[in-house]
Amino acid sequence: MTKECHPEYLAKVAQLSPEETERLLSRMTGKLPRRLERNKLTYEEALALQLELEDEQLAEWCEKMQSLRDKEAEKIKVKPVEKVVSEPEPFKRIAKQKLEINDKATSKAKSKSLAKAELNK
Repeated sequence: MTKECHPEYLAKVAQLSPEETERLLSRMTGKLPRRLERNKLTYEEALALQLELEDEQLAEWCEKMQSLRDKEAEKIKVKPVEKVVSEPEPFKRIAKQKLEINDKATSKAKSKSLAKAELNK
């Protein structure tokens, strides 16, 4: 960690609201809070260094995420096409029988409802 902070980050610190500065202070970890407590850094310098550190971490995270996305895209492009395995013959017969049974049941229900409708007329 460098002792000097960039002027652009000092300018950003000057524009922060009191709530934002408190949030920034709460995210401060490592040696930075100790240096602030021991008066080795001013309040503004510590905040500027924290902003700089967070920007660096965000840039690293973005790079990692982009590399992961690129790897995932390569996997999708290179992924071999899997063959569709047809169902075994016994399963086909059972499924067909179930469909026939369901069709018969629905046709009986339809005929009963039609008969009731005719009686009600």
